[in-house]
Amino acid sequence: MPETTPTVLFVCVHNAGRSQMAAGYLQALAGDRVAVRSAGSMPADRINPVAVAAMAEEGIDIAGRQPAVLTPDAVRAADVVVTMGCGDACPFFPGTRYEDWELDDPAGQGIEAVRSIRDEIRRRVEGLLAELAPA
Repeated sequence: MPETTPTVLFVCVHNAGRSQMAAGYLQALAGDRVAVRSAGSMPADRINPVAVAAMAEEGIDIAGRQPAVLTPDAVRAADVVVTMGCGDACPFFPGTRYEDWELDDPAGQGIEAVRSIRDEIRRRVEGLLAELAPA
Protein backbone atom coordinates (compact mmCIF):
# COMPACT_ATOMS: atom_id res chain seq x y z
CA MET A 1 0.00 0.00 0.00
CA PRO A 2 1.15 3.54 -0.60
CA GLU A 3 2.48 5.57 2.34
CA THR A 4 -0.38 8.02 1.91
CA THR A 5 -3.87 7.45 3.26
CA PRO A 6 -5.42 4.53 1.35
CA THR A 7 -8.72 5.15 -0.43
CA VAL A 8 -11.42 2.48 -0.43
CA LEU A 9 -14.39 2.56 -2.80
CA PHE A 10 -17.41 0.39 -1.98
CA VAL A 11 -19.64 -0.38 -4.97
CA CYS A 12 -23.03 -2.05 -5.22
CA VAL A 13 -25.79 -1.73 -7.79
CA HIS A 14 -28.00 0.89 -6.11
CA ASN A 15 -25.55 2.37 -3.55
CA ALA A 16 -28.47 2.29 -1.15
CA GLY A 17 -27.68 -0.59 1.21
CA ARG A 18 -24.56 -2.76 1.25
CA SER A 19 -22.04 -0.20 0.01
CA GLN A 20 -23.47 2.51 2.26
CA MET A 21 -23.32 0.25 5.33
CA ALA A 22 -19.73 -0.74 4.50
CA ALA A 23 -18.70 2.89 4.01
CA GLY A 24 -20.38 3.84 7.28
CA TYR A 25 -18.55 1.12 9.17
CA LEU A 26 -15.16 1.88 7.64
CA GLN A 27 -15.48 5.60 8.36
CA ALA A 28 -16.54 4.90 11.95
CA LEU A 29 -13.80 2.35 12.60
CA ALA A 30 -10.90 3.92 10.66
CA GLY A 31 -11.39 7.60 11.31
CA ASP A 32 -8.90 9.53 9.19
CA ARG A 33 -6.63 6.50 8.57
CA VAL A 34 -8.60 5.57 5.42
CA ALA A 35 -10.46 7.69 2.86
CA VAL A 36 -13.86 6.13 2.18
CA ARG A 37 -16.11 6.45 -0.87
CA SER A 38 -19.15 4.57 -2.14
CA ALA A 39 -21.05 4.46 -5.42
CA GLY A 40 -23.51 2.43 -7.45
CA SER A 41 -23.69 1.25 -11.03
CA MET A 42 -27.40 2.20 -11.08
CA PRO A 43 -27.88 4.43 -8.00
CA ALA A 44 -31.24 4.53 -6.26
CA ASP A 45 -33.08 7.72 -5.39
CA ARG A 46 -32.42 7.28 -1.66
CA ILE A 47 -30.76 5.03 0.88
CA ASN A 48 -32.68 1.95 2.03
CA PRO A 49 -34.46 3.00 5.26
CA VAL A 50 -34.03 -0.49 6.76
CA ALA A 51 -30.26 -0.23 6.21
CA VAL A 52 -30.35 3.18 7.91
CA ALA A 53 -32.22 1.65 10.88
CA ALA A 54 -29.84 -1.31 11.12
CA MET A 55 -26.80 0.98 11.16
CA ALA A 56 -28.44 3.30 13.71
CA GLU A 57 -28.61 0.29 16.04
CA GLU A 58 -24.80 0.27 15.82
CA GLY A 59 -24.58 4.01 16.54
CA ILE A 60 -23.68 4.87 12.93
CA ASP A 61 -25.80 7.45 11.12
CA ILE A 62 -25.98 6.97 7.35
CA ALA A 63 -29.36 8.70 6.96
CA GLY A 64 -27.93 11.86 5.39
CA ARG A 65 -26.04 10.07 2.63
CA GLN A 66 -27.10 10.14 -0.99
CA PRO A 67 -26.55 7.33 -3.52
CA ALA A 68 -23.89 8.33 -6.06
CA VAL A 69 -23.15 7.15 -9.57
CA LEU A 70 -20.06 5.03 -10.17
CA THR A 71 -17.53 6.83 -12.38
CA PRO A 72 -14.24 5.67 -13.89
CA ASP A 73 -12.52 8.54 -12.04
CA ALA A 74 -13.78 7.24 -8.67
CA VAL A 75 -12.39 3.80 -9.46
CA ARG A 76 -9.10 5.20 -10.74
CA ALA A 77 -8.67 7.23 -7.52
CA ALA A 78 -9.20 4.21 -5.25
CA ASP A 79 -6.48 1.93 -3.90
CA VAL A 80 -9.06 -0.77 -3.11
CA VAL A 81 -12.40 -1.29 -4.86
CA VAL A 82 -14.84 -3.57 -3.05
CA THR A 83 -17.73 -4.69 -5.25
CA MET A 84 -20.93 -6.17 -3.90
CA GLY A 85 -23.04 -7.54 -6.71
CA CYS A 86 -22.34 -4.98 -9.43
CA GLY A 87 -20.66 -7.56 -11.64
CA ASP A 88 -18.93 -6.26 -14.74
CA ALA A 89 -20.28 -2.72 -14.38
CA CYS A 90 -17.17 -1.75 -12.43
CA PRO A 91 -14.31 -0.44 -14.61
CA PHE A 92 -10.96 -2.17 -14.21
CA PHE A 93 -7.67 -0.30 -13.85
CA PRO A 94 -4.31 -2.06 -13.50
CA GLY A 95 -2.68 -1.47 -10.13
CA THR A 96 -5.97 -1.19 -8.28
CA ARG A 97 -6.84 -3.92 -5.79
CA TYR A 98 -10.30 -5.41 -6.33
CA GLU A 99 -12.33 -7.54 -3.93
CA ASP A 100 -15.79 -8.96 -4.56
CA TRP A 101 -17.88 -9.50 -1.45
CA GLU A 102 -20.82 -11.79 -2.13
CA LEU A 103 -23.54 -10.45 0.14
CA ASP A 104 -27.32 -10.64 -0.02
CA ASP A 105 -29.04 -7.49 -1.21
CA PRO A 106 -30.95 -5.85 1.67
CA ALA A 107 -33.48 -4.30 -0.73
CA GLY A 108 -37.00 -5.34 0.21
CA GLN A 109 -35.84 -7.32 3.24
CA GLY A 110 -36.90 -6.89 6.86
CA ILE A 111 -34.73 -5.71 9.71
CA GLU A 112 -33.73 -9.23 10.85
CA ALA A 113 -32.28 -10.10 7.43
CA VAL A 114 -30.61 -6.70 7.12
CA ARG A 115 -29.00 -7.11 10.57
CA SER A 116 -27.41 -10.34 9.38
CA ILE A 117 -26.07 -8.63 6.24
CA ARG A 118 -24.87 -5.68 8.35
CA ASP A 119 -23.01 -7.95 10.75
CA GLU A 120 -21.25 -9.76 7.89
CA ILE A 121 -20.29 -6.41 6.36
CA ARG A 122 -18.80 -5.30 9.70
CA ARG A 123 -16.75 -8.50 9.94
CA ARG A 124 -15.33 -7.97 6.44
CA VAL A 125 -14.70 -4.25 6.97
CA GLU A 126 -12.77 -5.02 10.18
CA GLY A 127 -10.59 -7.49 8.25
CA LEU A 128 -9.96 -5.00 5.46
CA LEU A 129 -9.08 -2.26 7.93
CA ALA A 130 -6.63 -4.55 9.74
CA GLU A 131 -4.81 -5.03 6.43
CA LEU A 132 -4.87 -1.44 5.21
CA ALA A 133 -4.33 0.59 8.36
CA PRO A 134 -3.50 -1.45 11.44
CA ALA A 135 -4.14 0.42 14.68
